[in-house]
Amino acid sequence: MSITLDLSRVSTPAPAAPVNLAGLTRDGLREALISGGVCAPEKAKMRSVQIWRWIHHHGVTDFAAMTNIDKETRARLEASCTLARPEIVERQVSKDGTRKYLIRTAPGIEIEAVYIPDVGRAGALCVSSQVGCTLNCTFCHTGTQKLVRNLTAAEIVAQVQVCRDDLEEWPSPSEDRRLSNIVFMGMGEPLYNLDAVSDAIDIISDNEGIALSRRRMTVSTSGVVPQLQALGDRTQAMLAISLHATNDDLRNVLVPLNKKYNLEQLMDGIRAYPGLSNARRVTFEYVMLKGVNDSPAEARALVKLIDGIPAKVNLIPFNPWPGTDYECSDWKTIEVFAAILNKAGFASPIRTPRGRDILAACGQLKSESEKLRASALRTAEQAGAEAA
Repeated sequence: MSITLDLSRVSTPAPAAPVNLAGLTRDGLREALISGGVCAPEKAKMRSVQIWRWIHHHGVTDFAAMTNIDKETRARLEASCTLARPEIVERQVSKDGTRKYLIRTAPGIEIEAVYIPDVGRAGALCVSSQVGCTLNCTFCHTGTQKLVRNLTAAEIVAQVQVCRDDLEEWPSPSEDRRLSNIVFMGMGEPLYNLDAVSDAIDIISDNEGIALSRRRMTVSTSGVVPQLQALGDRTQAMLAISLHATNDDLRNVLVPLNKKYNLEQLMDGIRAYPGLSNARRVTFEYVMLKGVNDSPAEARALVKLIDGIPAKVNLIPFNPWPGTDYECSDWKTIEVFAAILNKAGFASPIRTPRGRDILAACGQLKSESEKLRASALRTAEQAGAEAA
């Protein structure tokens, strides 16, 4: 009697995907070197220090460039690891110099980041922490897109790396930086992804890498009160609050999260924020909506609400987006509002709208994954015109 074995259904395990080292924490990088067989555990710390500096100070994307590492180790790195950047689906430059990047980090995962020159010390990058958002703030374009998932620390750091590639700012300069500030004000609510945000800030602030001061990184939240203490303790980042209203009834409409954590709870949480002082003021963001929240009475109510808090107020002219029912307050109305705050002792700069022509302004970020690519649309229009 003979037995025939059918091996047609025996599958060969797929090879493990290479580990991207470009967004790992120091501990994560060291562990990846050991688990990937790149080096022995006793050499992993030394190797990770070398590789870290090549990645985050020099910005290399090729292991061959790591000239102080022997060829055998570089070959093992090449076999099991990668330094690849995510795909830049589209790069747009506004007439005011603002740059918007649509970045694909994985199939179906697309995010937007915006570089704004002449903001902060030299220029600020607005980064995203989630794909989409759960908060549904009614004036915000991003809020019209459903949440897909949290970003990883690597995906957050990749936004910084992509921008620095574009600005040709490698190796990391100690002076004359064009990218001097990071603001977590892009897609998503950072405090719903605090672990990844915290790791990303650790990577970006590391003195042997990109080396941006934590005081030049600002995390904006709509008011996830239970996470405020942890944010301050873990990141030492500057705090910004997406406020936009001075009473619960209106804020419940503009920022629905207020129904869960009302203004009284939010103000108590802000007053307890670690490190809050005149040197580390909280920034209140207040979008100016015509006939909604822009009266002198509301300006006086805002002064009363934030009394005693070391703070400044950024007044943000509303940036219209397709489909919104809101309008921007008249400029004179905004100036009167600002004057009331200034008289009460609160700095209240009126934020200059930037990147409006490429939908890169505050509140306008939204992944292109839900609609036809602008580039594809332009190509189709051009083809149609040529055919005609």
